[in-house]
Amino acid sequence: MNQKLTAVFAGLTMMALPCLATDPDLSKLPPPSDRTGLTFTNDIEPILKESCVNCHSGQRARGGLHLDTLEGALNGGMKNGQQKVDITPGNSETSPLVIAVARLDPHTAMPPMRRPRPGGPGGPGGSGAPGGPEGGTNPPPNNPPAEAGAPVMPPPPPGGDVRPGGRPPAKPLTPDQVGLIRAWIDQGAK
Repeated sequence: MNQKLTAVFAGLTMMALPCLATDPDLSKLPPPSDRTGLTFTNDIEPILKESCVNCHSGQRARGGLHLDTLEGALNGGMKNGQQKVDITPGNSETSPLVIAVARLDPHTAMPPMRRPRPGGPGGPGGSGAPGGPEGGTNPPPNNPPAEAGAPVMPPPPPGGDVRPGGRPPAKPLTPDQVGLIRAWIDQGAK
């Protein structure tokens, strides 16, 4: 029995190593904007308020990263109990925040990329994440439930799904917005 567990663990570890070893392709980063004189308050804060601060502010900021203030953004977040720098003033290309908002790495993408769930593509019950545009594990409203007595879930509200707490899902940043953040960081992140 121990040998089987060891073999399974070794196999899973080998499958995970390629995911851990790959660096994001920085050539896919949108170029920095050519705008100058960018400031957090005037140019960056509105972008972050629209897509990031629902999760990255307040006492329960995810990853300890506060993007609602300049100081919080520059302080970075926490990883494994250690302070982690997310912005490298003067160098947007190596700033983890830029790589995250550009969504170059599915493991660090912000907002997080939807991951297939049971019943996802090719599986029973649907073709996408629950509430997503492809359907999900909930049957379409006019089809009977998969099991007798199983509840039929209503379709998502117009405009997409709503996350726990009533907040809408975060919108990914556009290439132009990522370019503005890059330019702001390259200009010193002031």
